[in-house]
Amino acid sequence: MITGTTAGIGAAFAGRLAADGHNLVLVARDEKRLREQAADLHDRHGVEADVLVADLSEDDGIAAVEDRLRDRTHPVDLLVNNAGFGNRDRFLEVPITDELRMLKLHCEAVLRLTSAGADTMRDRGRGGVINVASIAAFFPRGTYGASKAWVVQFTQGAAKDLARSGVRLMALCPGFVRTEFHARAGIKPESVPSWMWLDADRLVTAALKDFARGKSLSIPDPRYKAMSGLAKLAPRSALSSVSSKVGRPPAKA
Repeated sequence: MITGTTAGIGAAFAGRLAADGHNLVLVARDEKRLREQAADLHDRHGVEADVLVADLSEDDGIAAVEDRLRDRTHPVDLLVNNAGFGNRDRFLEVPITDELRMLKLHCEAVLRLTSAGADTMRDRGRGGVINVASIAAFFPRGTYGASKAWVVQFTQGAAKDLARSGVRLMALCPGFVRTEFHARAGIKPESVPSWMWLDADRLVTAALKDFARGKSLSIPDPRYKAMSGLAKLAPRSALSSVSSKVGRPPAKA
């Protein structure tokens, strides 16, 4: 099962897993795009791709996906919690309703879906969850960075708790990836240095290798691994100054 599957990292996961012969459950808000994606994956790879329309920033949407994850007659072996969004504006420039929606999607939905999926996986003695976080988890960057830091901490803690259950959990921390994600957030490509952009397909390949190795944290690019290392050593004030500028417009007076 992949959430936020119709574009970007989610679509790359879907394409790779389908190419490997896995049947899929595709979760997103846009039914038309979901059905087009499912048909394309079936035609290209001969796999079954079920469609589940759900808005994971709403209780009803989260509950619908929880129900599917608890279906023991058609169990899910791998859950990829990828749905998410970003805002380019600074704190107090973003409506509080958008901030709360982000926390609902990035934190509550991830917690509830991971719990529902891992519970049935533990009963079978096998399965896995990949929670897509961000390199922003290691930098001060408002609600987005804070929510992704929560994903990393939660996932690594849960991975430790379930270490002997047969269920593996991994937090994936990509950097800037050329997808619709940044366009929807209003982030212009030219506002991000060219060397920081990653390819979604290569990212997924590296992430799945890390997952197969049993890692609980994946930063699948040497550049971003170096950045996360520096983030542990650099003064927080310096990190905040840099992270608040990349991909954002000039601060308002």
